Amino acid sequence: MEGYGGNTACVELTLSDGSEVILDGGTGIRQLGHARSRGSSPVHVLLTHLHLDHIQGLMFFAPLFDPQCEVCIWGPPALDGPLLARLGRYISAPLAPVEIRELPARVSFEEAKTNAWTLGPALVEAAFVNHRGPTLGYRITDGDATIAYIPDHEPALGQRLAHSNSEWISGSVLARDADLLIHDSQYTDREYRDHIGWGHCALSDAMTFAQRAGARRVSLFHHEPLHDDAALDSLGEEARALNDGCFEEVSLAREGQTIEL
Repeated sequence: MEGYGGNTACVELTLSDGSEVILDGGTGIRQLGHARSRGSSPVHVLLTHLHLDHIQGLMFFAPLFDPQCEVCIWGPPALDGPLLARLGRYISAPLAPVEIRELPARVSFEEAKTNAWTLGPALVEAAFVNHRGPTLGYRITDGDATIAYIPDHEPALGQRLAHSNSEWISGSVLARDADLLIHDSQYTDREYRDHIGWGHCALSDAMTFAQRAGARRVSLFHHEPLHDDAALDSLGEEARALNDGCFEEVSLAREGQTIEL
């Protein structure tokens, strides 16, 4: 995908005080890490879940190898051990040349609370959402701006979104009245019929979810790897046709894209 990019999930938020929050550690985090100045810290990385496409960039994230840098990695709680141990299954032999406890940076691991906490000027909220394995979505509010980040999500599993009580829709509390909703839209409606229960979203369901939540702007995310630029252009046109004036903007996420709120 030359136009949209082929890296896996990673989004950088710059907060009002200039500090950063990084959402997920897919392959996109490698380039982000190299663009940072050495020693700039602290770095907060919020992982939605531990599927490989959301963490495989961590071993190539330069701040983790900078002894001057402080990095805090947040992730979902789970019954099969602390976050450090779960990430250590990937950052260890034979998959990695160093062990997770050998990383040169000052690294801490925190299990994300399923209530609110603060990171600098931002209020962060997390909640579990419908996706395979323990998976969080995040809501981050800084001043008057709110971003909801729900990249892997199947809100329509077992229900009709247009007719369900919003309180029973997965992720609705996180997305409510968000200024920007970054949301899973991996499949066309036809493709979704063959992938029900896989944890991802059809385009029309993503749009209905955003509408029910009252989001102001929508960025469709987590593109199907088999979709080329032409397929994604077509999906974007369909999304804009479905908008019907509900949102100020609907777009498909692109690598390197910057959105100001």
